Amino acid sequence: MDPLTLILTLVLGFLLVYRYLWKSMTRFKELNVPHKTPIPIIGNMAPTVFRKASMHECLEDLYHRFPNVKYFGVYHFVTPVIVIRDPELITSIAVKNFDNFTDHVSIVDEEMDPLLGKGLFFLRGDAWREMRRTLSPSFTSSKLKTMFHLITDCADKFTQFVADEAKQGRTYETKDIFGRYTNDAVASCNFGFVTDSMRDPKNEFYSFAKRTIDFMSSLSLRLILGNNFPMLFKLLRIRMFDDSARHYFVSVVDNVVKARKEKGIHRPDVIQMMMEYKDADGNCLTIEEMTYQAFVFYTASYDTVSSILSFAVHEIALNPEIQAKLHREIEEVVAKTDGKPTYEALKNMQYMNAVINETLRLYAVIPFLDRVCVKEFQLPPATPGGQPVTVKPGDIVWFLSFALQRDSEYFSDPLKFDPDRCLSPTESSQATYIPFGLGPRLCIGNRFALLMCRVMLFYLLWRCELEPCEKTSIPMKFSSKSFVLMAKEGWWLKFRTRGTKTNLEDNETANRTN
Repeated sequence: MDPLTLILTLVLGFLLVYRYLWKSMTRFKELNVPHKTPIPIIGNMAPTVFRKASMHECLEDLYHRFPNVKYFGVYHFVTPVIVIRDPELITSIAVKNFDNFTDHVSIVDEEMDPLLGKGLFFLRGDAWREMRRTLSPSFTSSKLKTMFHLITDCADKFTQFVADEAKQGRTYETKDIFGRYTNDAVASCNFGFVTDSMRDPKNEFYSFAKRTIDFMSSLSLRLILGNNFPMLFKLLRIRMFDDSARHYFVSVVDNVVKARKEKGIHRPDVIQMMMEYKDADGNCLTIEEMTYQAFVFYTASYDTVSSILSFAVHEIALNPEIQAKLHREIEEVVAKTDGKPTYEALKNMQYMNAVINETLRLYAVIPFLDRVCVKEFQLPPATPGGQPVTVKPGDIVWFLSFALQRDSEYFSDPLKFDPDRCLSPTESSQATYIPFGLGPRLCIGNRFALLMCRVMLFYLLWRCELEPCEKTSIPMKFSSKSFVLMAKEGWWLKFRTRGTKTNLEDNETANRTN
């Protein structure tokens, strides 16, 4: 290469780097928005990149750097993001002015990666609205009641197995075992078939899904890269999930649909509802469309619910007084229902619900909720005396659920696990407690997730006592390797079948005496 060509190539390369990487990182200086000076390419994510902190903790630290502003700027690697800190402004964007911020950030190409790209979460505009209308009937109270026995069957089998194993005490990594329960419950309610992943942990569906949805693998890295470098992602044809995953889940749904049509099977689950759906023109959903929606529900439920349950039992085991209250409430329900708990009975368990809600407050699984501007919107000044900022189509805003829900301005003694605060929730506003989001983009499956948690905790604590063990993480430390909130050393607890502890201690005393 001759010197002139080399110089021109270097200049062009520099200009491209400046245009696509560095120019965007001067955005908040130009707008006079409060922000921390970014590092080229890394932005404000250095603690996460160098594994010094989880993304949750990294963003929480930035949140506390700007305590008296309505919003501030964060560079998510090369992507400028406006973080909304003021609850009233959060409500304004997510609810009152939703039409200006209807979409989530699209991190995948829907043609290359349809399992995610064509699922409800990443659909945009009218396509999202139509699919939301289609799927909403699946998660009404009446539909959840029909799915209740499917979920209780899974929880009942799971806890019977655990109670049989734990008669003399048994240590479990709870994220692993709760992942098996959520797999079985979602397989039953969303894909329409039965698995028992505690007794058969190598069943095909669980094994394939566990390999596919692993946020401690490169999946978290791919999520971050897709968010920040979509053009590079598409150019290199990087996918979140490969063709083998798509073909597998499509074949699962196809086989279920064919079997039901041939044998006249009707089952109260999401697949059945999608099979029966017809739009205004009489068109039905295709097998692929059904698969994409079922897969998104599966990915969201499998990891999220198992994490919520793991954090919940961690706190229950560390707080015996809380566990005792739950045991008493469970015994009351057992007595009232003659040992056959109903949907209404579990739904009305006030203390159980408080424990779950407090878990969701303290341990927000996702570090932020995002919205993409689709219609120009003016933000008020970030600081007194400042200037308004115009948000343009394509700009991204975040709400930091993890940081908001641990802010002492909204929750007294915020790092304390205190279910009582949820019995009379007067401390927070709608926009400071957002575990499932808010506004029209509120998670469609939130009541389904809560039901899965409620049923599992009921059956588990009916049959077992939970105790810390030598591997229990005290205090809880979070993994810096995962996009979602994960325990650094895993969630380890000892389970013991209820009613066996006293007998074991009596036997040990008798043996020592003899």
